[in-house]
Amino acid sequence: MDINISQAVIRRLPRYYRYLGELKDEGVLRISSRELSELMHVTASQIRQDLNHFGGFGQQGYGYNVRNLYDEIGKILGLDKNHKLVVIGAGHLGQALSNYVNFERRGFHILGIFDKNPDLVGMKIRDVLVSPMEELESFIATNDIDIAVLTIPKTSAVDVAKTLVKSNIKAIWNFAHVDLAVPDDVIVENVHLSESLMRLSYNLRGK
Repeated sequence: MDINISQAVIRRLPRYYRYLGELKDEGVLRISSRELSELMHVTASQIRQDLNHFGGFGQQGYGYNVRNLYDEIGKILGLDKNHKLVVIGAGHLGQALSNYVNFERRGFHILGIFDKNPDLVGMKIRDVLVSPMEELESFIATNDIDIAVLTIPKTSAVDVAKTLVKSNIKAIWNFAHVDLAVPDDVIVENVHLSESLMRLSYNLRGK
C-alpha cells in the first residue's frame, strides 16, 4: 500500500466496496460520482479525490462502471487473494466471528480456532475444531497462516501476541482491550467495541 494514502481514505474504501456490491447485485451498470455521493452521504468531490489516488476509474460523461469499480476496489483491498486466519479465543465473541459466513465470501478463511479452556477444546464451530493453545505455533507454521484474530482477555493478549510474532504472523485483528507492542512489520488492527459504544453515547447527548 502506498504510504502516501491517508488512513481516512483507506477507511472509506470498504464502504465504497459495500455500496458498489449492493448496486452490482441490483443490476446497476454505471453510476456517477454525484449519484454515489447521494447514496453514501459523501461529497462527489471527496469520492473523486479518493479514487484518483488509485487511478480514478471514471469516464467523463459516463461515470463509473459499477462492476469494474467494485472489482478494482476489491483488488486494492487485497480481496482478490485468499487469506488464512486463526481465531484465538473460542468464547462468545470468538464463536460469533467464526460463524460469520461473509468472511469466506470476502476471501478470509478461518482454518483454526484455539483456546486454553479445556471445556471448549474439542468443540466444533462451523466444522472447525477448537484446539489447545499448545498447538498454535505448529498449526501456524504448517498452514501458512496470514492473520490472527485475538478475542481473548487483555491479560493473555500480550503474551499471545509475542507467540504470534515469533510464529511470523504479519497481521493481527485485535479485539482485546490492550494496545499491543509488536515490530513495525506486523500490522495490528485494533477493534475496541467499548470505545465505539462510548462515541455513540457522546453523540446521543442532547438528543
